[in-house]
Amino acid sequence: MKNSIKFKGRGRLAVIALLLCAAALFLTYNTVIPDSLSCYSGDRLPAYFGAVADTGDSALTCSSDGGIATYRAQYKLFGAIPVKSVEVDVVPRISLCPGGMPFGVKFFTDGVMVVGFADMPAGQKNPASAAGIRVCDVITAVNGKKITSAAELTAAVESCGGNMLTLSFKRGDSERSVRLMPFFSQSEGKYKTGVFVRDSGAGIGTVTYVVPETGEFAGLGHGICDSETGTLIPIGRGIVSDVVISDVVKGSAGAPGELKGYFKSGKTGSMISNTDCGVYGVFTPCPADMNPIPIGLKGELREGEAYILCTLDEGGGIQKYSINISNINRDAQAGKCFTVKITDPALLKKTGGIVQGMSGSPIIQNGKLVGAVTHVMINDPTTGYGIFIENMLAQAQMPIAKAS
Repeated sequence: MKNSIKFKGRGRLAVIALLLCAAALFLTYNTVIPDSLSCYSGDRLPAYFGAVADTGDSALTCSSDGGIATYRAQYKLFGAIPVKSVEVDVVPRISLCPGGMPFGVKFFTDGVMVVGFADMPAGQKNPASAAGIRVCDVITAVNGKKITSAAELTAAVESCGGNMLTLSFKRGDSERSVRLMPFFSQSEGKYKTGVFVRDSGAGIGTVTYVVPETGEFAGLGHGICDSETGTLIPIGRGIVSDVVISDVVKGSAGAPGELKGYFKSGKTGSMISNTDCGVYGVFTPCPADMNPIPIGLKGELREGEAYILCTLDEGGGIQKYSINISNINRDAQAGKCFTVKITDPALLKKTGGIVQGMSGSPIIQNGKLVGAVTHVMINDPTTGYGIFIENMLAQAQMPIAKAS
């Protein structure tokens, strides 16, 4: 009987030990295998300690238009035991022309964005706020008539004659409408809704890449956001112009620096979209004397030396500056995918590190375009963040280019 009890006890311990080992194994695989992977069309996914990717009947190829295609893959141990499901982006083997030149954009919003509410006289509620309008809503129509500027909204409200208005607006991906009664400002003699709105703006950034076949380009590595709300601005259209860098404000801890410049006359392109991963447009005509290089996927990026391309003055043109890459997060989806440390003495002397206007500066490692500079750390201007080039390519609304 005692031997039987000992056997049963040892059996339970063996089962518990087996379960603990299995749990540790699955935890290891979930830690080692990224949540998302990328590969070139036709390539195989890497194996991790005997776990091999199973994509079912799906061949890992690009989309029909030559763009990035997304799949799900199941990693299995011994080809049978599932250990982790991952998302796979299949990217075409393409070459792009790295940028480094500054560009300016003048943009107009798709409707008008609410950025604040006006103070009301004592006892008077703010009509727009009371009706349910919120900061970052985008007003698109009044009484069914489309509006494209703050002036059109003001004209529609001031001519209401004291009647109720129906305001159509967008909030995120949803479209809504409210009815409100504008208040009459005794001091100005006009009807008002009580909102502050934005309908246009301008800014300077750096081009990350240009598609040699089409003139399509991407820049910034992050979106253009409203300065007051921090929200991505819904841009309806934009004009791209060349920029002359006229001055550099050196950055310091707590005070980010800045590239100052002015727009050249004339239009050199059009802006097409504003996304979390950068802005996109088309140059007309395509810049001359640009040499394409292969792109490098996030799986190819390594901690260590690399360099960026940027322009700090009119006469110097595009220059190369050394950096160091660290803290790579291969699961990052937006603009803070890895850390960028400026190591180039010339750049540190002139700018103190990363300054506003350098966003979008292409990052090149081992002869491949791997990403772009996106942000600076406020308390340490020598350090900032970068974005994977494939994250920027995934947001491009047009086919990237023909595979090379």
